[in-house]
Amino acid sequence: MGIMLLIGVILSLWVSCAHGQVKPCDFPEIKHGHLYNSERFTPNFPVPIGKIFYYSCDENFEAPSQRHWAHISCTKEGWFPEVPCRRKCTFNSLENGQAPVSKRIYLEGDTVKVDCNAGHSLQNGQSVMACTEHGWSPPPRCIHVKTCSKSDIEIENGFFSQSAHTYILNRKTLYRCKPGYVTEHGRTIGSITCLENGWSDKPVCTKLCGLPVFRNSFSNSTKKRFKLNDTLNYKCLEGYENRDGNTTGSIICGEVGWNHLPTCYNSKEKCGPPPAIDNGDITSFLLKVYPPESKLEYQCQAYYMLQGSKYIVCDYGQWSKPPKCIDPCIVDEESMNKNNIQLRWKNDSKIYVKTGDIIQFICKTGYREHSPQQSFQTVCQEGVVRYPKCE
Repeated sequence: MGIMLLIGVILSLWVSCAHGQVKPCDFPEIKHGHLYNSERFTPNFPVPIGKIFYYSCDENFEAPSQRHWAHISCTKEGWFPEVPCRRKCTFNSLENGQAPVSKRIYLEGDTVKVDCNAGHSLQNGQSVMACTEHGWSPPPRCIHVKTCSKSDIEIENGFFSQSAHTYILNRKTLYRCKPGYVTEHGRTIGSITCLENGWSDKPVCTKLCGLPVFRNSFSNSTKKRFKLNDTLNYKCLEGYENRDGNTTGSIICGEVGWNHLPTCYNSKEKCGPPPAIDNGDITSFLLKVYPPESKLEYQCQAYYMLQGSKYIVCDYGQWSKPPKCIDPCIVDEESMNKNNIQLRWKNDSKIYVKTGDIIQFICKTGYREHSPQQSFQTVCQEGVVRYPKCE
């Protein structure tokens, strides 16, 4: 009998060699399972390619075919399936999280994403469990973790681009800058991370300045985008000067954009000192020369009324028409007492009104209007007030 078994093994090896398959399969080590009737088949090993045996898996393990008795085959690469028995993981509960509606079975190597309650996470901040040989890793238990809230931080000139309000430890969130602003790295999108002490960094969105419009000037810079406080140098064309009277200048990118435009002018386009007006003054510091489109403001001295626009503009060599400061009409208490009248709406002893304003009076107590034709209202005309009289 032993001789016949030896001859059978030799013949099997010879057949394998004849087909170019020279490596037979040794006895299979079925982890977490056992070979059907293994005592009977043990003497037959090694076995040739194509040989099939049946096996079963231990409790909580399952064959790929999901059958109680599955088969394992000898191939030129070795035994197939390579992992005969895979762990079964049951997912039917999740501590501090949302459990599945019904029990779910997963096999070794499968993963599942879990949804923990706010302020909780799987251990190490994970959100995915994997079914391993030893069960779930990490276990289906959501633990309390450090969280960061969007309300803890403000993004000036930017906004959060993700909908979640609370983030667990080590979780990142993205933010975007408003149009015309960039992060400190010059991008429109940035990120911050929730750490033990709070958010990793304060989101920064700074002003971004593009290339300005050059008027009678040019720049040798090759940059097209400039961050906050960046400087751009420029030169005026021949025969032109900037607002400071120089042929070169620089502009700075500020919070609201460039501090001014790289504009140069010729002498005919500039304006000289602004015209002076009686009883009024310019509110800003006076220069000798002003570039086109310069704007200045006038104000009247005390008790004088401004007539016309308070601004003048340099219109390519000429200032626009300046305003006037005119005498007001003065309504005083002495004149009202003399005529036994008082102001209808005000109790001031003296008021100032400008030409064209209407003034209303009433008789003092115990007096009446002198003439039925005399009106109880008058108009300020050229600095003159005509008072009605009561007797």
